[in-house]
Amino acid sequence: MSKKYIISNWKNLPASWAEAEQILDFTDDYLGSTNEREFSLVFCPPTVFLEEVGDVLKTSHLEHQSSLGAQDVSLKDGEQISGQALKRLGVEYVIVGHSDRRWRLGESGEVVNKKLKTVLANEMTPIVCIGEKTRDDGFRDFLKQQISETFSGLNSDEVSKCIIAYEPVWAISTTPGARPDTPESALESIRIIKEAFSTNYQLPTTRYLYGGSVTSKNVTDFIGQKEIEGVLVGGASVNKEEFVKILKLV
Repeated sequence: MSKKYIISNWKNLPASWAEAEQILDFTDDYLGSTNEREFSLVFCPPTVFLEEVGDVLKTSHLEHQSSLGAQDVSLKDGEQISGQALKRLGVEYVIVGHSDRRWRLGESGEVVNKKLKTVLANEMTPIVCIGEKTRDDGFRDFLKQQISETFSGLNSDEVSKCIIAYEPVWAISTTPGARPDTPESALESIRIIKEAFSTNYQLPTTRYLYGGSVTSKNVTDFIGQKEIEGVLVGGASVNKEEFVKILKLV
């Protein structure tokens, strides 16, 4: 059985390096006190902490179970989060198309597609977020169109290098009128996404994660499903006690 992915997306938190270090130390203490767990950790800190987090991951129990990830990539060479710069920092994974960027910053499918290609060109693994803003009668067509735009111009081999994170915007706690998702609903969407890939890319081998306000209260509901191979954890990942609770349940 393959290991589950736990993607820790800190977004724009914590406020200081001291707090960031506490999260890492607390997680490191837990990993050092238990047998190896069946998960692979990816920490995606804010850009300002990328280098420091990378250094910690190399010098602790986290070294054997954790990788460094980035929350975004620039399309311009020479910038702080360009593909080349991230690669030099030891980044292995990059989140692409997160709902904050698609919906709050207005990042188009074309831009997401270019960023995805940039990540692949620099030999890093894209964690590609796919998800609808509302669960209405047109959500199936929306998901298919979003996939078409996001993965335009890629071949089956390139798609197979991606990790797909289904992220329903309507289930994220910071979304106005948010409501909890269910495993049944998430699985329906993941099957629609898989069907879209099978139609265009001859069933590429990809991993599918769930990301919609994941906490210790619901993580087992989603990660216990065979089709869901990990979770993308947002706000809960910067609460050190809550994050370790999640790890204990995986």
